[in-house]
Amino acid sequence: MRIDVLSLFPEFIQQCAAFGVVGRAQERGLLELQGWNPRDYASGNYRRVDDRPFGGGPGMVMMIEPLRDCLAAARAADERPAPVVYLSPQGRPLTQPRARELAKLPRLILLCGRYEGVDERFLDHEVDEEISIGDYVLSGGELGAAVLIDVVTRLQEGALNDAESADQDSFEGPQGLLDCPHYTHPSSHEWGDVPEVLRSGNHAAIARWRRQQSLGRTWLRRPDLFDEASLDKADRKLLEAFRQQGRPGEEPAGG
Repeated sequence: MRIDVLSLFPEFIQQCAAFGVVGRAQERGLLELQGWNPRDYASGNYRRVDDRPFGGGPGMVMMIEPLRDCLAAARAADERPAPVVYLSPQGRPLTQPRARELAKLPRLILLCGRYEGVDERFLDHEVDEEISIGDYVLSGGELGAAVLIDVVTRLQEGALNDAESADQDSFEGPQGLLDCPHYTHPSSHEWGDVPEVLRSGNHAAIARWRRQQSLGRTWLRRPDLFDEASLDKADRKLLEAFRQQGRPGEEPAGG
């Protein structure tokens, strides 16, 4: 997969992508990442990329021409077509299902805004989709781009050392449940013991426990994700047992 990023701070993106899963994916040839700075395509001695907004108001707005020329250069660098995604708080929320769709594409172009935003005419003519990573405002789109790059890269085949890791993540699977708790050594600690079932060696019992914990955690913490009507009989039984047991210190969200 190739991802091109239009940003006034392309070095920031490169540094974020140099470590962990994304860094290994680049080393393995699974991800090609290229940054493009609109300032390199601006005219004049000061290479301005922004100007005052029409109608007055605070802040500055990124101008059409530097962005258009920068995008043209990025497109010309690879003949494969690529959707242009603008990282914006007004965009469609980034979800795991959407991430899986984007991860299947051979190429993406990400646009990182700054200041008060980008001239609307550029967005209307050149951007295919706006994506938001949450209901809050950042200083620029670079952090959002870094998040999106990480999300789609870890879904590339061969990016994770254990292929099953992604399948067991929160929001994965047909029902998009939260992940279950995880434990490691030591088995006994002053903060508590590892649940006995995880030490039992009974793989069927472990699978049931993990499924029950995923169901229960989703019910408690993210009821907006939960559709109890879609559960089969076995899942309903596991969830009811979870409710009967109770979870000290935890109440259903909104309850």
